[in-house]
Amino acid sequence: MNILAFQRVEKPVLDQLKQNHTVRFFKNVDTTKDPEFLSFLNKTDGIIGLDLNVDQPLINQAPNLKIVSNVSVGYNNLDIETLTKRNIMATNTPGILTDTVADMVFGLILSTARRLPELDHYVKSGNWIESLDSTHYGTDVHHKTVGIIGMGRIGLAIAQRAHHGFDMKVIYHSRTKKPEAEERFQARYASLDELLRESDFVCLITPLTKETERLIGKREFSLMKNSAIFINGSRGRTVVEEDLIQALNHKEIAGAGLDVFENEPIQLDNPLLQMKNVVTLPHIGSSTLETELAMSTLAAKNLQTGLEGKKPPNLINSAVWDNK
Repeated sequence: MNILAFQRVEKPVLDQLKQNHTVRFFKNVDTTKDPEFLSFLNKTDGIIGLDLNVDQPLINQAPNLKIVSNVSVGYNNLDIETLTKRNIMATNTPGILTDTVADMVFGLILSTARRLPELDHYVKSGNWIESLDSTHYGTDVHHKTVGIIGMGRIGLAIAQRAHHGFDMKVIYHSRTKKPEAEERFQARYASLDELLRESDFVCLITPLTKETERLIGKREFSLMKNSAIFINGSRGRTVVEEDLIQALNHKEIAGAGLDVFENEPIQLDNPLLQMKNVVTLPHIGSSTLETELAMSTLAAKNLQTGLEGKKPPNLINSAVWDNK
Protein backbone atom coordinates (compact mmCIF):
# COMPACT_ATOMS: atom_id res chain seq x y z
CA MET A 1 0.00 0.00 0.00
CA ASN A 2 0.98 3.66 -0.22
CA ILE A 3 2.25 5.15 3.04
CA LEU A 4 2.77 8.87 3.54
CA ALA A 5 5.31 9.56 6.32
CA PHE A 6 5.56 13.08 7.68
CA GLN A 7 8.12 15.02 9.73
CA ARG A 8 9.35 12.54 12.32
CA VAL A 9 9.45 8.80 11.80
CA GLU A 10 12.69 7.10 12.85
CA LYS A 11 14.77 5.63 10.00
CA PRO A 12 14.74 1.97 11.17
CA VAL A 13 10.95 2.12 11.22
CA LEU A 14 10.78 3.75 7.80
CA ASP A 15 13.11 1.08 6.40
CA GLN A 16 10.90 -1.65 7.85
CA LEU A 17 7.75 -0.11 6.35
CA LYS A 18 9.46 0.12 2.96
CA GLN A 19 9.88 -3.64 2.90
CA ASN A 20 6.13 -4.10 2.48
CA HIS A 21 4.80 -0.78 1.19
CA THR A 22 5.54 2.17 -1.05
CA VAL A 23 6.62 4.87 1.41
CA ARG A 24 7.20 8.56 0.73
CA PHE A 25 8.70 10.70 3.47
CA PHE A 26 7.96 14.44 3.54
CA LYS A 27 9.49 17.04 5.84
CA ASN A 28 9.03 20.81 6.03
CA VAL A 29 6.81 21.06 2.97
CA ASP A 30 3.75 23.22 2.38
CA THR A 31 1.08 20.54 2.58
CA THR A 32 -1.45 22.76 0.82
CA LYS A 33 0.71 23.50 -2.23
CA ASP A 34 3.59 21.05 -2.65
CA PRO A 35 2.77 19.12 -5.86
CA GLU A 36 4.64 15.93 -4.90
CA PHE A 37 2.93 15.82 -1.52
CA LEU A 38 -0.52 16.40 -2.97
CA SER A 39 0.01 13.88 -5.75
CA PHE A 40 1.04 11.15 -3.32
CA LEU A 41 -1.69 12.11 -0.85
CA ASN A 42 -4.27 11.38 -3.56
CA LYS A 43 -3.28 7.70 -3.58
CA THR A 44 -2.28 7.34 0.08
CA ASP A 45 -3.70 4.45 2.11
CA GLY A 46 -2.11 5.34 5.43
CA ILE A 47 -0.40 8.30 7.09
CA ILE A 48 2.24 8.06 9.82
CA GLY A 49 4.06 10.96 11.44
CA LEU A 50 4.02 14.03 13.61
CA ASP A 51 2.34 17.44 13.38
CA LEU A 52 0.59 16.93 10.08
CA ASN A 53 -2.64 18.93 10.17
CA VAL A 54 -5.12 16.29 9.05
CA ASP A 55 -8.15 18.51 8.56
CA GLN A 56 -11.15 18.27 6.26
CA PRO A 57 -9.45 19.84 3.20
CA LEU A 58 -6.56 17.36 3.47
CA ILE A 59 -8.90 14.42 4.04
CA ASN A 60 -10.89 15.45 0.96
CA GLN A 61 -7.73 14.98 -1.12
CA ALA A 62 -7.06 11.48 0.24
CA PRO A 63 -9.90 9.30 -1.10
CA ASN A 64 -8.09 6.01 -0.29
CA LEU A 65 -7.08 6.95 3.27
CA LYS A 66 -7.81 4.23 5.81
CA ILE A 67 -5.75 5.20 8.87
CA VAL A 68 -3.77 8.08 10.35
CA SER A 69 -1.10 7.03 12.86
CA ASN A 70 0.19 9.89 15.02
CA VAL A 71 3.71 9.54 16.44
CA SER A 72 2.64 11.30 19.64
CA VAL A 73 0.22 11.09 22.54
CA GLY A 74 -1.54 14.33 21.63
CA TYR A 75 -3.75 14.44 18.56
CA ASN A 76 -5.04 18.00 18.40
CA ASN A 77 -3.70 18.05 14.82
CA LEU A 78 -6.36 15.52 13.78
CA ASP A 79 -9.94 16.37 12.82
CA ILE A 80 -11.36 13.37 14.66
CA GLU A 81 -14.95 14.22 13.77
CA THR A 82 -14.31 14.24 10.03
CA LEU A 83 -12.06 11.16 10.19
CA THR A 84 -14.78 9.27 12.03
CA LYS A 85 -17.48 10.32 9.55
CA ARG A 86 -15.27 8.99 6.73
CA ASN A 87 -14.57 5.74 8.65
CA ILE A 88 -10.86 6.55 8.81
CA MET A 89 -9.06 5.22 11.87
CA ALA A 90 -6.91 7.53 14.02
CA THR A 91 -4.26 6.27 16.46
CA ASN A 92 -1.66 7.66 18.85
CA THR A 93 1.21 6.41 21.02
CA PRO A 94 0.28 6.71 24.70
CA GLY A 95 2.30 5.37 27.62
CA ILE A 96 5.71 5.07 25.99
CA LEU A 97 6.81 8.65 26.60
CA THR A 98 5.46 9.01 30.14
CA ASP A 99 8.71 8.70 32.06
CA THR A 100 10.73 10.57 29.44
CA VAL A 101 8.45 13.62 29.56
CA ALA A 102 8.32 13.50 33.36
CA ASP A 103 12.13 13.51 33.43
CA MET A 104 12.15 16.55 31.15
CA VAL A 105 9.62 18.39 33.33
CA PHE A 106 11.80 17.79 36.36
CA GLY A 107 14.79 18.91 34.36
CA LEU A 108 12.98 22.20 33.72
CA ILE A 109 12.10 22.50 37.42
CA LEU A 110 15.72 21.99 38.49
CA SER A 111 17.22 24.08 35.69
CA THR A 112 14.95 27.03 36.37
CA ALA A 113 15.04 26.90 40.17
CA ARG A 114 18.81 26.49 40.35
CA ARG A 115 19.45 28.75 37.33
CA LEU A 116 21.59 26.08 35.68
CA PRO A 117 21.63 27.32 32.05
CA GLU A 118 22.29 30.89 33.19
CA LEU A 119 25.17 29.88 35.45
CA ASP A 120 26.59 27.50 32.84
CA HIS A 121 26.77 30.46 30.45
CA TYR A 122 28.29 32.57 33.24
CA VAL A 123 31.15 30.11 33.69
CA LYS A 124 31.75 29.49 29.97
CA SER A 125 31.79 33.24 29.31
CA GLY A 126 34.72 33.65 31.66
CA ASN A 127 32.84 35.63 34.31
CA TRP A 128 33.64 33.30 37.22
CA ILE A 129 36.70 35.08 38.54
CA GLU A 130 35.71 35.35 42.21
CA SER A 131 33.36 33.78 44.74
CA LEU A 132 29.70 34.24 43.92
CA ASP A 133 27.33 36.30 46.04
CA SER A 134 23.60 35.90 46.62
CA THR A 135 22.68 37.59 43.33
CA HIS A 136 23.58 34.31 41.64
CA TYR A 137 21.78 31.99 44.03
CA GLY A 138 18.82 29.90 42.98
CA THR A 139 16.06 28.42 45.11
CA ASP A 140 15.57 24.97 46.64
CA VAL A 141 13.36 22.36 45.02
CA HIS A 142 13.25 19.80 47.82
CA HIS A 143 10.44 20.09 50.39
CA LYS A 144 8.61 22.68 48.27
CA THR A 145 5.05 22.42 46.92
CA VAL A 146 4.47 21.32 43.34
CA GLY A 147 1.09 21.88 41.74
CA ILE A 148 0.30 19.58 38.82
CA ILE A 149 -2.42 20.63 36.40
CA GLY A 150 -3.47 17.45 34.62
CA MET A 151 -3.01 14.23 36.60
CA GLY A 152 -2.80 11.72 33.76
CA ARG A 153 0.03 9.25 33.22
CA ILE A 154 2.67 11.98 32.99
CA GLY A 155 1.22 13.89 35.93
CA LEU A 156 1.45 10.73 38.05
CA ALA A 157 5.08 10.23 36.99
CA ILE A 158 5.90 13.82 37.96
CA ALA A 159 4.17 13.31 41.32
CA GLN A 160 6.22 10.16 41.90
CA ARG A 161 9.49 12.03 41.31
CA ALA A 162 8.39 14.95 43.44
CA HIS A 163 7.18 12.88 46.40
CA HIS A 164 9.80 10.14 46.52
CA GLY A 165 12.78 11.98 45.07
CA PHE A 166 12.46 15.48 46.52
CA ASP A 167 10.12 15.13 49.51
CA MET A 168 7.78 17.64 47.92
CA LYS A 169 4.18 18.32 48.84
CA VAL A 170 1.99 17.47 45.84
CA ILE A 171 -1.30 19.15 45.00
CA TYR A 172 -3.14 18.61 41.74
CA HIS A 173 -6.05 19.75 39.63
CA SER A 174 -7.68 17.43 37.10
CA ARG A 175 -11.06 16.75 35.53
CA THR A 176 -11.55 13.94 38.02
CA LYS A 177 -9.96 13.01 41.31
CA LYS A 178 -7.14 10.50 41.14
CA PRO A 179 -7.20 8.11 44.13
CA GLU A 180 -3.94 6.53 42.96
CA ALA A 181 -2.10 9.85 43.30
CA GLU A 182 -3.61 10.47 46.70
CA GLU A 183 -2.74 7.00 47.99
CA ARG A 184 0.76 6.67 46.54
CA PHE A 185 2.03 10.23 46.77
CA GLN A 186 -0.20 11.84 49.42
CA ALA A 187 -1.33 14.22 46.70
CA ARG A 188 -4.20 16.57 47.51
CA TYR A 189 -6.89 17.53 45.02
CA ALA A 190 -7.48 21.30 44.79
CA SER A 191 -9.37 23.76 42.65
CA LEU A 192 -7.28 25.45 40.00
CA ASP A 193 -7.24 28.72 41.94
CA GLU A 194 -6.14 26.98 45.15
CA LEU A 195 -3.35 25.22 43.32
CA LEU A 196 -2.11 28.44 41.75
CA ARG A 197 -2.07 30.26 45.09
CA GLU A 198 -0.28 27.51 47.04
CA SER A 199 2.29 26.08 44.63
CA ASP A 200 5.97 26.93 44.46
CA PHE A 201 6.15 25.15 41.10
CA VAL A 202 3.13 25.10 38.79
CA CYS A 203 3.41 22.30 36.23
CA LEU A 204 0.98 22.39 33.31
CA ILE A 205 0.74 18.98 31.66
CA THR A 206 -2.77 18.87 30.15
CA PRO A 207 -3.59 17.88 26.57
CA LEU A 208 -4.69 20.68 24.26
CA THR A 209 -8.49 20.67 24.01
CA LYS A 210 -11.21 23.29 23.64
CA GLU A 211 -11.38 23.38 27.45
CA THR A 212 -7.64 23.77 28.03
CA GLU A 213 -6.76 26.20 25.23
CA ARG A 214 -5.55 29.47 26.82
CA LEU A 215 -6.22 27.94 30.23
CA ILE A 216 -3.47 29.92 31.94
CA GLY A 217 -3.51 33.66 31.37
CA LYS A 218 -3.37 37.01 33.11
CA ARG A 219 -5.80 36.12 35.91
CA GLU A 220 -4.09 32.82 36.64
CA PHE A 221 -0.60 34.32 36.73
CA SER A 222 -1.84 37.01 39.13
CA LEU A 223 -2.91 34.29 41.56
CA MET A 224 0.52 32.68 41.70
CA LYS A 225 3.15 33.47 44.31
CA ASN A 226 5.72 36.08 43.32
CA SER A 227 8.30 33.36 44.02
CA ALA A 228 6.53 30.74 41.90
CA ILE A 229 8.06 29.10 38.85
CA PHE A 230 5.77 28.11 35.97
CA ILE A 231 6.55 24.98 33.94
CA ASN A 232 4.79 24.18 30.66
CA GLY A 233 5.22 20.66 29.31
CA SER A 234 1.82 20.48 27.59
CA ARG A 235 1.19 22.55 24.45
CA GLY A 236 1.97 26.18 23.72
CA ARG A 237 -1.64 27.18 23.18
CA THR A 238 -2.68 26.11 26.69
CA VAL A 239 -1.07 29.39 27.81
CA VAL A 240 -1.69 32.99 26.79
CA GLU A 241 1.95 33.63 25.93
CA GLU A 242 1.65 37.42 25.95
CA ASP A 243 0.26 37.25 29.51
CA LEU A 244 3.15 34.99 30.55
CA ILE A 245 5.63 37.54 29.20
CA GLN A 246 3.89 40.34 31.10
CA ALA A 247 3.80 38.30 34.31
CA LEU A 248 7.56 37.74 34.04
CA ASN A 249 8.26 41.38 33.16
CA HIS A 250 6.19 42.62 36.11
CA LYS A 251 7.75 40.02 38.47
CA GLU A 252 4.36 38.48 39.23
CA ILE A 253 6.16 35.13 39.03
CA ALA A 254 9.85 34.34 39.50
CA GLY A 255 10.57 32.35 36.37
CA ALA A 256 9.42 29.82 33.80
CA GLY A 257 10.61 26.59 32.22
CA LEU A 258 9.10 26.06 28.77
CA ASP A 259 9.26 23.17 26.34
CA VAL A 260 6.41 24.45 24.16
CA PHE A 261 5.39 27.77 22.65
CA GLU A 262 2.47 29.42 20.94
CA ASN A 263 4.34 29.37 17.61
CA GLU A 264 6.96 26.73 16.90
CA PRO A 265 9.77 27.08 16.08
CA ILE A 266 9.82 30.17 18.30
CA GLN A 267 10.54 33.48 16.59
CA LEU A 268 13.95 34.95 17.43
CA ASP A 269 12.39 38.28 18.49
CA ASN A 270 10.23 36.62 21.15
CA PRO A 271 10.95 38.39 24.49
CA LEU A 272 11.10 35.03 26.30
CA LEU A 273 14.46 34.38 24.63
CA GLN A 274 15.97 37.44 26.30
CA MET A 275 14.94 36.53 29.86
CA LYS A 276 17.58 34.97 32.09
CA ASN A 277 14.89 33.56 34.39
CA VAL A 278 13.29 31.56 31.58
CA VAL A 279 14.60 28.20 30.39
CA THR A 280 13.56 27.45 26.82
CA LEU A 281 13.63 24.05 25.10
CA PRO A 282 12.71 23.17 21.48
CA HIS A 283 9.72 20.92 22.24
CA ILE A 284 11.84 17.90 23.15
CA GLY A 285 9.69 16.41 25.92
CA SER A 286 9.72 12.92 24.43
CA SER A 287 12.87 13.30 22.36
CA THR A 288 15.36 10.75 23.54
CA LEU A 289 16.85 8.14 21.23
CA GLU A 290 15.08 5.31 23.01
CA THR A 291 11.67 6.92 23.31
CA GLU A 292 11.46 8.32 19.78
CA LEU A 293 12.30 4.91 18.34
CA ALA A 294 9.73 3.22 20.58
CA MET A 295 7.06 5.75 19.57
CA SER A 296 7.74 5.31 15.86
CA THR A 297 7.67 1.54 16.33
CA LEU A 298 4.30 1.64 18.06
CA ALA A 299 2.92 4.06 15.47
CA ALA A 300 4.02 1.66 12.72
CA LYS A 301 2.33 -1.22 14.55
CA ASN A 302 -0.89 0.81 14.77
CA LEU A 303 -0.60 1.63 11.08
CA GLN A 304 0.13 -1.91 9.91
CA THR A 305 -2.62 -3.43 12.05
CA GLY A 306 -5.18 -0.98 10.67
CA LEU A 307 -4.10 -1.58 7.08
CA GLU A 308 -4.56 -5.30 7.63
CA GLY A 309 -8.18 -4.67 8.56
CA LYS A 310 -7.65 -5.33 12.25
CA LYS A 311 -8.29 -3.06 15.23
CA PRO A 312 -5.14 -1.06 16.07
CA PRO A 313 -3.97 -1.27 19.70
CA ASN A 314 -4.27 2.50 20.22
CA LEU A 315 -7.39 3.45 18.28
CA ILE A 316 -8.67 6.90 19.23
CA ASN A 317 -11.99 6.98 17.38
CA SER A 318 -13.38 3.59 18.38
CA ALA A 319 -16.70 4.43 16.73
CA VAL A 320 -15.06 3.62 13.39
CA TRP A 321 -14.40 0.07 14.53
CA ASP A 322 -17.80 -0.27 16.21
CA ASN A 323 -19.46 0.57 12.91
CA LYS A 324 -17.65 -2.17 10.99
